Amino acid sequence: MTELIHLWQAGDGVARFVSLLLLAMSVCSWVLIFWRSWTLARARADLGRGLPVFWAAPDLGQGREHLKPLDRGALMLPLIDAAMQDSAPGTLAATARRTSQLTRRLRDALHAVLGGLNRGQVMLATIGATAPFVGLFGTVWGIYHALLSISSTGNFSLDKVSGPVGEALIMTAAGLAVAIPAVLAYNLFGKWVAACEADLEGFAHDLRELIDEA
Repeated sequence: MTELIHLWQAGDGVARFVSLLLLAMSVCSWVLIFWRSWTLARARADLGRGLPVFWAAPDLGQGREHLKPLDRGALMLPLIDAAMQDSAPGTLAATARRTSQLTRRLRDALHAVLGGLNRGQVMLATIGATAPFVGLFGTVWGIYHALLSISSTGNFSLDKVSGPVGEALIMTAAGLAVAIPAVLAYNLFGKWVAACEADLEGFAHDLRELIDEA
């Protein structure tokens, strides 16, 4: 902690901006990690409980009612609503075959649901990819700033150089500390989203077959 305080006090505006940027990226990353852990765990639980309840219902309408309290993240209900509604008369959508209309509505609903499940992934990927380079830039700038300070005193002994340079290298470690959790979370959440996507695509396919045969 003492080294961080000294680094902050010794740094110029650029070094302080990089430090604040890494801090903001870290806070944003951890907020996303906790939020997405909760939402995706809830989504997986809802799919695991809701799908058997829906298919155990006697008809589509009752299946929707039974599923409604279990679908907290609104993953399956939009697909059911898309399957139950009809295209507005007098539109291009209504001129297509009934099967094509159903396919289009289910596809649009599925894309909207998956877009919600993927929310935050781009931010995690961006933080994981850029944080090391932000930290490296802070290190290079800190070393440059330290060498300028040392050159002004005219003393280039090892003990005078190692301290400021070592403090500047903290930026690299900070960049890695921000990036590694973001990358790990991105990969884990991608796996969870892929599992939910497979369940939802199967559900949409089964709904389409159900409506076609009705």
